[in-house]
Amino acid sequence: MDSRRRHMCIVPLVVIGLLPGCSAPRAQSAPPSSQSPAAREQPAAAVNPITIDSSEEQIRQAVATARMGRKLTPKAWPNGARIAVCLTFDVDNELLQRANPLPVPLSVGEYGATTAVPRILDLLDRHQVPATFFIPAMGAMLHPDMLSSILSRHRHEVGVHGWIHEFWPGIGDAAKEERMLTSDIDYLTKATGRRPVGVRAPSSGFSPHTFGFIRKAGFLYDSSLLAADEPYDIVSNGQPSGVIELPIAEVSNDYVYYGETANGALPSPDAVFQIYKAEFDLAYQERTMFILTQHPHVGGRRSRIVNLDRLITYIKSKGDVWFATMEQVATYVKQQPRS
Repeated sequence: MDSRRRHMCIVPLVVIGLLPGCSAPRAQSAPPSSQSPAAREQPAAAVNPITIDSSEEQIRQAVATARMGRKLTPKAWPNGARIAVCLTFDVDNELLQRANPLPVPLSVGEYGATTAVPRILDLLDRHQVPATFFIPAMGAMLHPDMLSSILSRHRHEVGVHGWIHEFWPGIGDAAKEERMLTSDIDYLTKATGRRPVGVRAPSSGFSPHTFGFIRKAGFLYDSSLLAADEPYDIVSNGQPSGVIELPIAEVSNDYVYYGETANGALPSPDAVFQIYKAEFDLAYQERTMFILTQHPHVGGRRSRIVNLDRLITYIKSKGDVWFATMEQVATYVKQQPRS
């Protein structure tokens, strides 16, 4: 075969490989799924950037909306435990594909409700440990049986996670953003029979108005910020807000490692286990807390949940560990005497 004929055979194959839908589902999704959800969202131009021309006062004001205040790690956890451990699940499912709702990428998310959440609930049952599930309101609407299954265990918590996992800074309308948060609360209250006390912003996105709305809504705690490895008071514009932050960390988030279709930064479950273990070990040494963030349609895959089982088994082997919902931790630290 001469050179011209070889090129004629190769080129069509290259073109086919670039067509959307011809490879893994990531080819159909608008943003690259190897990034975390936070990295894939682009905020609206709702804030003034800090520049070399900004005054000291402008810089102070720019960072003042939600800051770390007093550390709230108690002198002792319940029953003499050395550490509090919270297993949390962001049940985003199909709604991560809301900008491109085609059957194949939607099915990647649907797996979370049909297969992964039942598998996770069975695992939690075997270990007899609680968890907190942050669920977008329309995710609960799409899968009422999934929500019922979570609630039927009578040990898990359900928290707010948006309406359709919308990125709050991208709404660009303060009044609309507040209405959406109110709708989130109302829907989950009706669906679960209990008003949620905790919130995790979709993609950890706060607009300049978000924290004010969270505070106004009366939430006990937020779990969207990343300013520490332990509970703390959120200070807003220089004043304690009364809202407790139970901070997350990308290093303890399955999405950044696995991606949606094993195309993340570190798709090895064994390697991810070692990271989680190291994070827990130092938290245990520091006597603070360990929050794990998982996405059922990501971390609920077979090889990955085996290592989640392994992690829970390892943590339980320490003995002096308090597994708790986020609400239980926030309630406990709020009840501690102020020093």
